[in-house]
Amino acid sequence: MRDRGWWCLAALSGGVAVMAGAFAAHTLQGQLPERLLAAFETGVRYQMWHTLAMLGVLAWRASHPRRGFGVVLGLWAVGVLLFSGSLYVMALTGLRGLGMITPFGGVLMIAGWLTLAVGALRAGRDAQSESGMA
Repeated sequence: MRDRGWWCLAALSGGVAVMAGAFAAHTLQGQLPERLLAAFETGVRYQMWHTLAMLGVLAWRASHPRRGFGVVLGLWAVGVLLFSGSLYVMALTGLRGLGMITPFGGVLMIAGWLTLAVGALRAGRDAQSESGMA
């Protein structure tokens, strides 16, 4: 399997997101101020959505190999680490300075989505030119 490392990373990310969500619901509820709990839960939500998106790209890439989708996966992986990771640490430690990292993670996640859009447009254009040549 060509993307075994990415599949493993996505699986681990999904598992961490579920564990973090359960931790927030069962342990942090009532232990953290509402704004910190909400920040933690935002990190969980964004991590899970991007994990699911990674799985979708990996499935698509398995049957339609395209250059550039590795960049999408990398942008999302680093984006989740910076965005969700900083929210988790900030909520658990109260270190507000980490909040400066969070937007960089968000920008990387957005860049991943834009890169995916460009890749999808190119894939469609390539498919049209290939069918026109047949």
